[in-house]
Amino acid sequence: MSNVKYIFVTGGVTSSLGKGIIAASLAKLLQSRGYRTTIQKLDPYLNVDPGTLNPYEHGECYVTEDGAETDLDLGHYERFLNVPTSQANNVTTGKIYQSVIQKERRGEFLGKTVQVVPHITNEIKHRIQILGKTGDYDIIITELGGTVGDIESLPYIEAVRQMKWELGDENAIVIHLTLVPYLAAAGELKTKPTQHSVKTLMESGVKADVLVCRTEHELSDAIRRKLALFCNVKQEAVIQSIDASTIYDVPNLMLEERLDVVVLNQLKLPLNETPKLEIWNNFVSRHKNPKSTITVGLVGKYVELQDSYKSILESFIHAGAVNEVKVIVKSIHSEHVAENDLKEVDAILVAPGFGGRGIEGKILAVQYARKNNIPFLGICLGMQMAVIEYSRNVLGLKDANSVEMNENTSSPVINLMEEQKIVVDKGGTMRLGAWKCDLTEGSKVFEIYGKSQISERHRHRYEFNNEYMEQLEAAGMIATGFNPDTGLVEVVEIPTHPWFIGVQYHPEYKSTVANPHPLFVAFVKAALENK
Repeated sequence: MSNVKYIFVTGGVTSSLGKGIIAASLAKLLQSRGYRTTIQKLDPYLNVDPGTLNPYEHGECYVTEDGAETDLDLGHYERFLNVPTSQANNVTTGKIYQSVIQKERRGEFLGKTVQVVPHITNEIKHRIQILGKTGDYDIIITELGGTVGDIESLPYIEAVRQMKWELGDENAIVIHLTLVPYLAAAGELKTKPTQHSVKTLMESGVKADVLVCRTEHELSDAIRRKLALFCNVKQEAVIQSIDASTIYDVPNLMLEERLDVVVLNQLKLPLNETPKLEIWNNFVSRHKNPKSTITVGLVGKYVELQDSYKSILESFIHAGAVNEVKVIVKSIHSEHVAENDLKEVDAILVAPGFGGRGIEGKILAVQYARKNNIPFLGICLGMQMAVIEYSRNVLGLKDANSVEMNENTSSPVINLMEEQKIVVDKGGTMRLGAWKCDLTEGSKVFEIYGKSQISERHRHRYEFNNEYMEQLEAAGMIATGFNPDTGLVEVVEIPTHPWFIGVQYHPEYKSTVANPHPLFVAFVKAALENK
């Protein structure tokens, strides 16, 4: 018998139902009852990680403390639980097959025929249980990406079936998230899609223990009874997940539906104390009852898909709640930046990104913020654009650029990092994860963080070229954050500007409900004062 309990979250009927939010909400409730809980995501695509995926494909790539490039759902896990995730919290089919093939090449299978069952499924089970074997957790929630019935998900479903058989019903349960659609023409909710989804799951030998039903309308007792009867679950295990105005309402909605109680009863665990969620509810109250409104211009080249900047958008929600202000984020495509777009905002954030598309628009946005004393925050590439803009328009280096955009520029104010010059493969080879940064006393960032050394997460290949530091500082752009080991410039400021900061790192990855990021909090406050 296992001491660690496993909860598997599967999805049916359609994608994008919010498995990650349900998993994170349940984890929040279990955490509030005193259980050490973490969540992992199994993604059925063949990429080894999302690091090489275009954001249009899968939304933002979320980076963990230990440098894993992961699915954006891990961002939800951290924002809800306020607990860091790691390499072990995100597994892809690409990683699974890569590991199995490497083992085969090393001869570890002793000449056996390598097959999906048992070799791939054994590897999946091994990866699922890595976190459980650390001794750090009481409950592991595993979200299975994709939709039940997808060909690529089948090995994961089979691995879940085997784990349930091996661990026993009291140690492993399945929550199936499904859709109960409302047909306007008939004026009623329909349960048939859910019935078929559960049937598809059962064809693979897996029985759903709990049904979480996404719906636009309240589920009546009659519908709950019908779903329980035909999907072979207890009626109290039919959980309504009605559309909410914000994802931060979902933990309370699941508390009302007693999802945590149903799960703990099935796992034969004591309920402990009822979750109070005091910090959480204080945040939600402030978020829903702002005293004022500001507009921030988000300048980026992936703005058509909001998930491309998911962590930034959520960081604004956290920071807005602290300042009791509603932050309206105006998406401005960096290929089509017009001055009129920038006139309507109280602050400007130039977003991270890669490649040359939309660069001149970002530089134009930086220039507008600098010249008009509008609060400015540049993140990663956004910080580099600030350096290029200042070099061109203040230093007079008209050809100033990053070697990423122009290898032959005569003024490479942004250069390829020395250790990156020998890198051939693109996947997982950037400067990734948490790195220390020393802040200069008396600087704005020092004032914001309130300490001299910080640790922030990175994802980049190119860096500030220190050969130009003396010129830039003499002209008024000051480097105020440095990596203590390499001397890499992490932060630049313009002290004569009311609020102008560029950071090489990604502060958005560390903002949570319990700990809103100080840089975003200060940025939103500056925007409010500029209004």
